[in-house]
Amino acid sequence: MDIPGVEFVVDRAGRKKAVLIDLKRHGTLWEDIYDAYLAHRRRKDPRESSAAVRARIERAGKRKGRA
Repeated sequence: MDIPGVEFVVDRAGRKKAVLIDLKRHGTLWEDIYDAYLAHRRRKDPRESSAAVRARIERAGKRKGRA
């Protein structure tokens, strides 16, 4: 497979070990890959409902004197 701006690094047996991405050409692709990596890494982190987050933000705003 030939993808312009993407090169695979292979070992002596021809197995792909790494990839070089031309960031000028594929910067958004790298951002997507990195975002997917972060989401995967955080998959077991504790979660909080959007309602709980909203309530916490509202309480914080009221403490600062905002309505």
